[in-house]
Amino acid sequence: MIFISSFLIAALAVSVEAMPRTPVPGKDPQTPQTAPSPLLAEMTAELNRNMPILSKATPPAYFINYTLTQAHRASVMGSNGALLDSSDNVQRFLEVQVRVGDYNLDDTHKTGGAQVAIQPGATAAPLEDDPAVLRRAIWLETDRQYRAAAEELVRIQTNKEVEAQSSESTAPDFSHEKPQVSYAPEANYQLDRKPWEQKVRDYTAYFRQSDAVINSIVTFTAQADNQYQVSSEGTQLQFGEVRFRLELYITGKAPDGMDLNRYYNFDWVDSKDQPTNEAVFAAEKTMTAELEGLVKAPIVEPFAGPALLTGRAAAVFFHEVFGHRDEGFRQKDVNEGQTFAHKVGEPIMPDFISIVDDPTLKRLNKDVLLGTYPFDDEGIPSRRVLLVDKGVLKDFEMSRQALKEFPVSNGHGRRQLGAQPVSRQGNLIVESSRKVSNAELRRMFIEEIKRQGKTFGLMFDDIAGGFTFTGRAQPQAFQVEPLVVFKVYADGRPDEMVRGVDIVGTPLLSLTKIMATGDTTEVFNGYCGAESGSIPVAAAAPSMLVSELEVSKKESSTDRPPTLPKPTVVPQGVKQ
Repeated sequence: MIFISSFLIAALAVSVEAMPRTPVPGKDPQTPQTAPSPLLAEMTAELNRNMPILSKATPPAYFINYTLTQAHRASVMGSNGALLDSSDNVQRFLEVQVRVGDYNLDDTHKTGGAQVAIQPGATAAPLEDDPAVLRRAIWLETDRQYRAAAEELVRIQTNKEVEAQSSESTAPDFSHEKPQVSYAPEANYQLDRKPWEQKVRDYTAYFRQSDAVINSIVTFTAQADNQYQVSSEGTQLQFGEVRFRLELYITGKAPDGMDLNRYYNFDWVDSKDQPTNEAVFAAEKTMTAELEGLVKAPIVEPFAGPALLTGRAAAVFFHEVFGHRDEGFRQKDVNEGQTFAHKVGEPIMPDFISIVDDPTLKRLNKDVLLGTYPFDDEGIPSRRVLLVDKGVLKDFEMSRQALKEFPVSNGHGRRQLGAQPVSRQGNLIVESSRKVSNAELRRMFIEEIKRQGKTFGLMFDDIAGGFTFTGRAQPQAFQVEPLVVFKVYADGRPDEMVRGVDIVGTPLLSLTKIMATGDTTEVFNGYCGAESGSIPVAAAAPSMLVSELEVSKKESSTDRPPTLPKPTVVPQGVKQ
């Protein structure tokens, strides 16, 4: 469960009569429709050939899903004024899921706390639209997945007879859902990499001006992913998305050997919205100044007291402290801490806080949101879900892994290519009814420092990411990794930059300590790693005043900075 900025079922088996027929595209006012790809016809033909056979096998298959993903990716990377890599490639991947048994009990059922043994995996698929080659690949992978699923179901049925079952383990293993049909136009982009090759040279050369910067890396990526999906329930989908990202990363070292870094990224979905050189160099100027400040900054000792989190830091705080624990599958797994499993309808945070997860939202104000998608990886339409209403827990982020009180998906079944989808976050957005100006929030912060008799409080201005422990065998704790931290003094002294701390705590207590929020929402885009791999997500929140937050010392290297001075030679052809 790592959030990082890219640098942590009583139904019968399906009968032959229930096989998918040629569907009619649905009417979606937000997504223009086009003709279905010939790829879908070939995938459907193989599905219609395999399902009648496997649905009568022992044990019977009751659900089959085929997903073909075409990924077009261009990447340009530079370091310290020179080009490191420039590439452009297209790949296709095939994923086959065969579920055996029935909706109530199938091969994905967890017994004895064991992890699900079946992972569909992604196999390379032919780039050429040759029906015979594609159908042969699907045939072989379907056979492999059925055999593995059949073996797993036998093991599950044996273990289930001798193990005690929790109440949630009796919920269906797979939810009944309405099939979806949508044919969106293909997503693609046109790109000349040459200008970007020069840009990464120039952007990384800029960092050579600072003695504090030991290494710099700038990466530009353009990616178009198109997904084609058919299932034995009748789902037929084709949709895609284009994303562009520019990442700036620099490293340095403090005199005591602590590794330091600064990171910044730009995200956009339309080529005309790419950042200007002026915007990039402005970000680099800020990054450099902050790294130089961190090199000189003192280490702060462990501390518990008032804290002020800017919007980006607060966003990651909610992602780690609340978001992961609200994922539906964790309420069903006896190995999980199940922090919120039985708290629906109960207050879990102050009554001025509400939280939604809305993957239908592509932007928040001017910011692109990475956690947007039209359909999740189980073919369910994305939708806005109210998770917390005025402090009261209302819902979970649900995949098709059902709960007794939440029997259907709300479009949050997600995965990295090749992994088994589970319920995951999309765009987690924190809303507040107790908002004050940021200036007033700072004044309240200083008053709280004085009220507690503290000399200072800590203000967290930027973060790298964080992680959380949700397993029952582990401490129910979280850790957020700040990069830029300031001491704010009660007596009016100037703020002092410090380093070497991590925010730590436990969720149920930490969520009750929120006193007020600012009036400006900020977005943190990143990639979240958990059981189903690394996926793009966004979190958004206003600045947040917390009456008590604990920090611990960050793990540190003991290697000293380089003994030799930097070379002064300027690489040929690179602008200063």
